[in-house]
Amino acid sequence: MTVPLVAAIPVKDLINAKQRLIPALSPSERRDLARAMLEDVLDVMTAALPGAVIIVTTDDEVQALARARDVTCWIEPANRGHTAAVAFAQREAAARGARRFLTIPGDVPCVTPDEVATLGRAVEGPGVAFVPSRSGHGTNAALLDPPSAMALTFGEPSFENHLAAARAAGLSPRVVHLPGIGLDVDAPDDLPVLLERGSATRSGRLLRGFPAAARFAATS
Repeated sequence: MTVPLVAAIPVKDLINAKQRLIPALSPSERRDLARAMLEDVLDVMTAALPGAVIIVTTDDEVQALARARDVTCWIEPANRGHTAAVAFAQREAAARGARRFLTIPGDVPCVTPDEVATLGRAVEGPGVAFVPSRSGHGTNAALLDPPSAMALTFGEPSFENHLAAARAAGLSPRVVHLPGIGLDVDAPDDLPVLLERGSATRSGRLLRGFPAAARFAATS
């Protein structure tokens, strides 16, 4: 049976999430922030794309969170990193007859339904579209029609690499600049931006309650 879209959110285990935030946050703070960001992303994605959202993970806590929201989990054979998780989801989407494949990370808490809709309109028929990260070097979302249109490889400078790979495959990639999706909270200098832009999010409220929040706010 053909399905219109699979929207895959790869998620590593929460307890070891956000290693680059070690200089700024405690282990429990990093775990709690990673969970809150995932919940923010799921709130938006499940509202914008009901029935299409898939969590790709090996983590029991993430699976429980997904079940509580009636979100399907695809379980990887092993926790092999973001690129491998996306490739696994692409293969599964193609095997299940999906016409289109969207992937977005679980750490973009400022994503909005309007941004998801805008990205969905960026590809009408066969093609690919990419959302760059705030730095312009990473790729924070990709939309492929069909799911097998091209391989995806993440990690900076993935954005320019994806554009080049798409063109080499004979595709004309669309670039969609979306500030909410563009803000992946991954490093200490992302925290002041989350405080500034994410006051309405679960993640922003949580971060504001951390002991170091005043220091982050002072640098925003």
